[in-house]
Amino acid sequence: MNIISLTPKNFQNAVEIAAREIQLGGAIIAPTDTVYGMLADATNKKAIEKIFAIKNRSKEKPLPIFVKNMAMARKLVKISPNQEKFLEEKWPGKFTFIMERKKAQKLFGVDEETAALRIPFCPFVNSLLETLNLPLCATSANISGQAASGKIDEVLRQFHGKIIIPDLAVNTGDLPQSKPSVIIDLTQTPPKIIR
Repeated sequence: MNIISLTPKNFQNAVEIAAREIQLGGAIIAPTDTVYGMLADATNKKAIEKIFAIKNRSKEKPLPIFVKNMAMARKLVKISPNQEKFLEEKWPGKFTFIMERKKAQKLFGVDEETAALRIPFCPFVNSLLETLNLPLCATSANISGQAASGKIDEVLRQFHGKIIIPDLAVNTGDLPQSKPSVIIDLTQTPPKIIR
């Protein structure tokens, strides 16, 4: 696994390296506004299969998706005017919303009927989304059943000695302590808080 440091001086360079890895179908570890996440192109079937393999995650558990803005979200899921107002109050931020999928859009690792979307509040990931102009699957950077973490050494230790590992890790040191995002199902009336 290639590891690069993320500092204010090399920010743009780190974004470009990470973007290139994702364009090549790679899976990367990157800081988010919650914990270290594992990101890949949500429109690339092989990249998403790699994420499931790295995490040893059941394919029955759909992956959440990061989008860069409301326009990208509207391409992937059905959003009513009322829902859009609600989303604009919560995004960008630590809120993931489950919504009805638009079938014509190619997305892997998600449920057949729904997709869980979020616009994060994280300069690195937001720059990555802007550069790639792609939805990114965004799951915590851990082996399934082990703890998600904002401490880079804890994250990297989980993949030590494994056969299938992420292609790149973007190390910005330990992240501020944070809870995972709140997950709200907007396909139900009234909306239901899942986590």
